[in-house]
Amino acid sequence: MIGLAGSAGVLPARAVEAGLAGFQGAWVLDGRDCAGVFSSGGKVTAFRKPVDIFAPAFVISGKRLRTPMASCQIKSARPAKDRQVLVLDCANSVASNEVKVLLATSPTGILTRYYGDQDPTGVTYRRCS
Repeated sequence: MIGLAGSAGVLPARAVEAGLAGFQGAWVLDGRDCAGVFSSGGKVTAFRKPVDIFAPAFVISGKRLRTPMASCQIKSARPAKDRQVLVLDCANSVASNEVKVLLATSPTGILTRYYGDQDPTGVTYRRCS
């Protein structure tokens, strides 16, 4: 079954989840205060109410990525050199579209989002949870 899914260009769900293991949790732009963006209620981290729609933050839980404005299903995650390429199916109150995101984690726990294959620096986020 895995061979068939791999040969068809489709990753099995377990492979996608394995590629996301290091990204699970709430993330905020490095230098921002986690408590100003997120509230923690038991097992779930959520955006603080009222939601700051411009907060540079997101939550990855399982195969879902949520921002203050959108909810995304992570369709695939695959390695590309030192980065992971995530393909997201995102929707907000107005539209839905497919988005490609390039992420990498560092040994210090920092996550970097790159804006393209040629972006050498990216933008850094730190984990809140």
